[in-house]
Formats: sequence, C-alpha cells, structure tokens
Amino acid sequence: MSPSPASNGRRRDAGRTRAEILEVAQREFARHGYAGARVDEMAALMRTTKRMIYYYFGAKEKLYIAVLEKVYSEVRAAESAIDVEHLAPVEAIRTLAELTFDHHDAHPDFIKLVSIENIHHAEHLRKSEILTNLGGPITGLISQILDTGRARGDFVTDADAVDVHMMISALCVFRISNQHTFGALFGRDLTAPQHRTRHRQMTGEAVVAYLTGKGRRPPGQVEAG
Repeated sequence: MSPSPASNGRRRDAGRTRAEILEVAQREFARHGYAGARVDEMAALMRTTKRMIYYYFGAKEKLYIAVLEKVYSEVRAAESAIDVEHLAPVEAIRTLAELTFDHHDAHPDFIKLVSIENIHHAEHLRKSEILTNLGGPITGLISQILDTGRARGDFVTDADAVDVHMMISALCVFRISNQHTFGALFGRDLTAPQHRTRHRQMTGEAVVAYLTGKGRRPPGQVEAG
C-alpha cells in the first residue's frame, strides 16, 4: 500500500525542519566554534525548542557532526560534477582547481568549520563513517585525471592524488582562513573583489605548471645557498 498524502506531508515537514536546523547550526558552529555554540541559542534563532533539536539529532556533538557531513558532502558533490571524460587532462585539473576556488570563495563557513575541526584534531570527523569515506571520490577523480595526463604525455611530475588535492586546497583555503592576519600584516584584503579573478587564475595555473613541469629547475642548475 502506498504512503498516504498525510504521511508524505509529515516526511516533507520533518525533512524541512531538519534542513533548517542544520542551516542555523552551521552558522552558529562556524561563528562560535564547537565549544562556544549553544543549542539553546540555535533553538531561539529558529523559534523552536532545544528538545526539538535533540529529537532530530540526539546531542550537540551529533548535530555538529551532521553539519560537518553536510558541508563536506556539498563540496564533494560540486567536484563530482566535472565531466572528466570530455576534458583534456590539463583543462580538467585546471577546472577542478577553479571549481574548488569558487566553492570555497562562496562558502566561507566551510573553511571556518574545517579550521575549527583541525583545532579539535579531527576528533569529531573521525566518528562519522560518512566523513571518513568522503576522501575517496576526490582522490579517485584526481587519480583519473593524472593517469590520463601521464599517458598522453601532458603531465611529467610524479605527483599523487593526495598531494595534488593538498596543493589545490592550500591555495583555495588560505585566502579565506588567513584573510584577517594577512590583511593586518600586509594591508591587503585577500577576499576583495579586485583580487578574485587573478587569484582564481593563479590557482589553476600553479597546479597546471607543477604537473606539466613548467616550474621545474633546468637540468644541471644548482640551487644557491
């Protein structure tokens, strides 16, 4: 027997409520950190009760882990949209770098949450089976690009997928996570609109130059010092 319209409506309402809780919790955890965020304040922002939040997520830590699962799943979903089969390797890796740049630029809460979880030594992330398995898709995608690039002779650098992912992440994350200290030290707002296009292009070209060997020291040249 198919579900009744009433039961379908209840499921939609439950799904909507859960999504709303996650949105508010994401902002509060990003703003105050895991320790500083308060479930009762989240409830007040939603005009609901702490009991209702616990009904859906069980505990503050489980809510925080659910937020981490949400934001990491979103970036993995964006990465998976790249049509590797119809892009040359150089264009594919450049597209991945630029897509990552765009995502991180548009989702500063993601960067804050990653920084917060690093402060906690990934203590909460490790408790989620979903999160511990989310590294596979992106390293698999990069490995596919690298293998094709080497087979065609486009890539000459012996880099693995994790190193390339780290390089892309480092360039995309730093301008968001360190914008305030960098601005205080050097007087430049890394996230200002006039720098965005240049930084986006720089990110893609840096990864391409590394993989294609354009940044290599010429044979026989000895490093000074």
